[in-house]
Amino acid sequence: MYEHFFQCPYCWEEISMLMDTSIQQQTYVEDCEVCCNPIEITTTFNMGELSAVEINELGQ
Repeated sequence: MYEHFFQCPYCWEEISMLMDTSIQQQTYVEDCEVCCNPIEITTTFNMGELSAVEINELGQ
C-alpha cells in the first residue's frame, strides 16, 4: 500500500488515501474524509512506484 497526500477538489483540505501498488492502473471513487464529497481517483503504478495520479470532482 502507498499513502498519497493531496488536496480535496471540493473543500481544498489536505487529505491522504492508501493506494494499492499491486494494481497497475485503476479508477475508483472515494469520499473526502473532511467534506464527504465523492472524489474520482485515477492511479497508475509502474513496478510498484506511483507514476501518475489524477484527482477530480466526480463527473468532471
